[in-house]
Order: sequence, then C-alpha cells, then structure tokens
Amino acid sequence: MRTDRASEIIRLVSQKNIHPSENISEFPVNITDCTQIIMPEEVFFTIAFLGIVENLLVLIAVWKKKNLHSPMYVFICSLAVSDMLGSLYKTLENIFIILCKKRYLTCQEDFEKVVDDVIDFMFILSLLGSIFSLSAIAADRYITIFYALRYHNIMTLQRALIILVVIWVFCAGSGIAMVIFSHETATVLSFSILLGFMLVFILCLYIHMFLLAHSHARKIALLPTSTIHQRANMKGAITLTILLGVFLCCWAPFVLHMLLMTFCPHNPYCVCYQSIFHVNGILIMCNGVIDPMIYAFRSPELRNSFRRLFCCRKPSWK
Repeated sequence: MRTDRASEIIRLVSQKNIHPSENISEFPVNITDCTQIIMPEEVFFTIAFLGIVENLLVLIAVWKKKNLHSPMYVFICSLAVSDMLGSLYKTLENIFIILCKKRYLTCQEDFEKVVDDVIDFMFILSLLGSIFSLSAIAADRYITIFYALRYHNIMTLQRALIILVVIWVFCAGSGIAMVIFSHETATVLSFSILLGFMLVFILCLYIHMFLLAHSHARKIALLPTSTIHQRANMKGAITLTILLGVFLCCWAPFVLHMLLMTFCPHNPYCVCYQSIFHVNGILIMCNGVIDPMIYAFRSPELRNSFRRLFCCRKPSWK
C-alpha cells in the first residue's frame, strides 16, 4: 500500500548513486516550497524502543498475574501487540533505509519491493489490530455495564480468545489483500470505509453506554455491591474513551496522509501536507508509548502486577 516514502527514498539511494555521506533530505519529493521535515533516526529508535519495552511489560505482567487472566485484559494484550507492531514497523523501515544509505545492503528493485510489502503489511496489521482490539474492548465494557449479572456467562475467557483469533486472522488476511492490491484506489477506499465503520460502531456503543448507564445503575442500586461494580465498570469505559482518543490523535494524521497520496498526489496542498510524514510516523509510535501508561494509571491491578514484576514489595516490617 505504499503508505510511506521508504520505497521512494530507497530508489533515490540505489538509482541516483547517492553517496552515503549526503543528506537524503536534500532530494525533494515534492514540487512545492514546503520544507520536508526530517526527524533524526535517534528519535525514531528511542520512541520505538520505549514502545516495544512498555508493551512487552504489559504482556508479561498480565501473563504472570493469574487474576488478570480475564477477557478485558486479554483484549488489552491484543491492543499491546498492535502497538508493538506499530513501533516495529517504523523501526524496520528506518533500519532498512539506513542500511541502504550506508550501502550495507544492495537495494535492488525486487528486494526493495519485498521489504516494502512486508513493512506495509505490518503497518496495516498494526492499524487494523488496534481498531479491532479497541472495538472488542468497547463491546466487553458494554456487556459489563448492561449485562453485569450475566457477564461471566456471556464473555468467558475461552470466547475472548476465540474472538481474538478471528480478529487477527481477519486482519492478517485483509493486510495481505491490501498489499497485493495496493495500487488500486478501491483498496484504499475500502480500507478507509472499514476504519470509519469500526469507529462508528465504537461511538454508537459509547453513546448508548453513557446515556443509559445512569438509569441502569438506578435499577440495580438495591443489589449488594452494585454501586462498587458500577463505578468500576464506568471507570473501564472512561479508560476506553481515553484510549480511543489517543488512537485517533496518533493515527488519523497518517491515515489522512495515505488518503491524500492516493486521491490527490499532485495537488500542491496535498503534497505540502505530505512533507510532515516523519512527524506522523512519530505520532504512530507515540501511541505505543502512551497506551501502557494509560493502563498503568487507570488499573490498580496492573500497577500491582508491575510492582511485583520489579520486586517492589513493601518491607514486611511496615
């Protein structure tokens, strides 16, 4: 799906015989006066490293603490995997560009196309995995709030795992199809429609949750510990709201970049927007860094698991 400048940069390196010491930013990729914003490789690698480590810690913390083996945390682990893919995809892309610039790799056209397809696949898998994981978390929160008494019968751990298998198989299949037909306008259009549909689905669940949760709480107010459970469930819904907001802020600029490249590649305004491509890439990786912080800040259980993971237990004499 040629979502980035990787292939273009590599062709410049391989076809124009650029010397390794020359700055790649000196070769403009547009015909406007907009200055191409180039982020240092160190920034990419630092943010990517933080995102990979933080999400790995989330996966390990959930795996080691048995009381976190629940559908909600299984879906959170799925989102963590998606965030890791977002960091890995940009990391591999930048490593490949650096190796080509330094002439450690012979970037022939066939080899470049294979690598570019793999990078594009990881990008699509990360984006689809994130939006479907958020959708699964939203559905889980919806069931928790409105079917609290039957939740454990409706959403079992086994069903959650089956849902995740279906999600990732669908995302992988969609990613392969989109890479194969990446040059078709219909592919980008269907991809955008799918993302829009999933966002509308989540927003509809939100509207229903927040409009009816208060009245639903009154109906079960006489049940023992209902207030405590209702507050916990609404806290989970608010956490999901924050996650979705961060996702939109981090991914929307890149998706817009992809649409502009497809539908108005020669428009001066569209080309000018593409000059901030590296900033959009940084935002994607920031999503992988911010999400684990949201989990840790909003979930006491996950914080306790992190403490145990780092052996930060309170002294027995206290």
